[in-house]
Amino acid sequence: MRVRVLLVAVLVCGLFASGSAAVLVDTPLTAGEHRSSIDAAVERSNGLASPPTSTQPSLRSDPTASALACPVAAQSDGVPHDVAESRIVELYPNPTTPENAGEFFVLETPPETSLETWTVTDGHTTASFPNETVSGRAAVTIDADETAALTDDDPLELEGHLRLATDGDSLEIRNGSERIDTVSYDDAPEAERWYRSDVDGESGNSSTGVGSGQWWPRGATCLPSTDVTAEDATAFVLPDSPEIPRETIRDADEQLSLAGYTFTSDAITSELVAASERGVDVEVLIESGPVGGAPAATEPTLEALEDGGVDVRVTGGEHARYRYHHPKYAVADETVLVTSENWKPSGVGGASSRGWGITIENAALASDLGTVFDADFEGRDTESGTSYLEDGSFAEPEDQERSPSEFPSNHPPESVEIDSVELLFAPDNAEPRLRELLEGAEDEILVKQASIGGPDVSLVEETIDAARRGVDVRILLDSSWYVEADNAELKAALEQTAADENLPLEVALVEPENRFEKIHAKGVIIDGETTVVGSLNWNDNSLQNNREVVLAVHGDEAAAYYKAVFDADWEGGTWSLPIGLALGVVLALLVAALIGRRYISFGDSRRSVADKVSDSQIDYDSGSNVIDPVTPEKRPDEADPPDATRSGPRDGNRSRRGERDR
Repeated sequence: MRVRVLLVAVLVCGLFASGSAAVLVDTPLTAGEHRSSIDAAVERSNGLASPPTSTQPSLRSDPTASALACPVAAQSDGVPHDVAESRIVELYPNPTTPENAGEFFVLETPPETSLETWTVTDGHTTASFPNETVSGRAAVTIDADETAALTDDDPLELEGHLRLATDGDSLEIRNGSERIDTVSYDDAPEAERWYRSDVDGESGNSSTGVGSGQWWPRGATCLPSTDVTAEDATAFVLPDSPEIPRETIRDADEQLSLAGYTFTSDAITSELVAASERGVDVEVLIESGPVGGAPAATEPTLEALEDGGVDVRVTGGEHARYRYHHPKYAVADETVLVTSENWKPSGVGGASSRGWGITIENAALASDLGTVFDADFEGRDTESGTSYLEDGSFAEPEDQERSPSEFPSNHPPESVEIDSVELLFAPDNAEPRLRELLEGAEDEILVKQASIGGPDVSLVEETIDAARRGVDVRILLDSSWYVEADNAELKAALEQTAADENLPLEVALVEPENRFEKIHAKGVIIDGETTVVGSLNWNDNSLQNNREVVLAVHGDEAAAYYKAVFDADWEGGTWSLPIGLALGVVLALLVAALIGRRYISFGDSRRSVADKVSDSQIDYDSGSNVIDPVTPEKRPDEADPPDATRSGPRDGNRSRRGERDR
């Protein structure tokens, strides 16, 4: 296929050369003895503790920045705090219950507030509050019994009849003739809660007096980033060191939690089963409906895990908390492994992808990540592996299996000293924190991605701004045939900006030259001091809708290790073009890709996927013939998605989150 596409590209380029230049009900969680802000925040996300009145601030440098910051308060000990005025702070108009039974809003009041003459109205109907004296938070409802199952706040039943509209409305609370508070909300996505986002102490918008807020899926975590002191780590890359993930699993003695997007590795399956057989408590959580459907090889591996005593769950489906469960990590006792690679031969198996990974032994870090695993594993949108195998469908296997590839180990794993590590999550906190790190760059930024969602992705914009400050920027992208045209187009656009503004910014498409098959890393190195490793793709969906896990590792030894790999991949084979030829070649590649895509077959998906998904919105994983079922011209993969869309709580027109569905 690659040969066919390149031949077409050559022919089309020849045409240009001959002419002129072309222009849930969640449960309480525990995670050992370590308790941090992560534990408290997870409890609040699940309705297990009362959040404070303020919400997580946006970027320090730009209060109006569009980077997503989760609306549930990120810093609290879970202890109720007195407030100065009464306000509506949460809304839940569209639960998953029949006929929205139990819908409610949360009222927050100062101590000993009398509700004797209070009413609430939507402008059409009015209901009265009970003649009670209240303090703090209460879930106001017309059906206290149903509401009690949906929130940890005490229900407060209204007298009369008032329904919360799912297509948007305004609510006003009055004490006799005095207006107490007014809030307005837009269409209510199913299974999502509205959280007030006014500045603490202000009742509503400064010009209208109406409170505003943001939607967030019920049961989705809303976490602060955590920063723990650590002393050493093992840095590794793939395909060079596939033994590291297996050794990490092999060393587990008591508890082993593994999270992933796709899972088809026989070798990892064998290690997990062996761990279970020696008495380790093993849990696995994967995505139930990856782009293009679950690969056929998923079925026998999950069956083997179930038969081997491993507790398997899958997450997703209608009303899922996250568009895709896309992290790739493991917590083995007090050791954390985070990587960019999926749990399959082409990923952690070392048979294809250039990926980055790291292991860190640290009890606090393991506890924090373990707590998040528990929250995801026990969520309302998960089902057992047994149930999934009974009801699920799997993509057809390839007609002809590829022989496993073998690549040299040019970059062996290395034990490195580190100073600290930050644990970041999407959609909770990764985007604003990564923007801060890029904003603070002074000397150099190195970016390695399979593909990037476009020049208007917030992290790209921050990187360009860094180049405008004089920071040297290099961006290395994959050149596989299914992303080559898009990456060439982005390269041309960024290089044009660099030429127009005389910026120290370079972009290259890699030529693997038998060192690996394709780039699948999602890495960043900042100032030779901070290295970002994890599952996060540089596109809006990955930043704002997926579950992603990322480590920001601080320490020059770790940065030097990954920089050496970056430089070797950059210098070992990249291609670039004079800007005058770039547009013509980009058009040639686009035509070639369109012709080549005619020959792609595709399989079924377990879940519906929204229409109008652009090519630039999917990040691809391996060379299988499984592709997006809605758009048959898409490129192959057992997909790393991630700007693809599907049904669920983040479905529909969600432009307020910066998603660019096309």
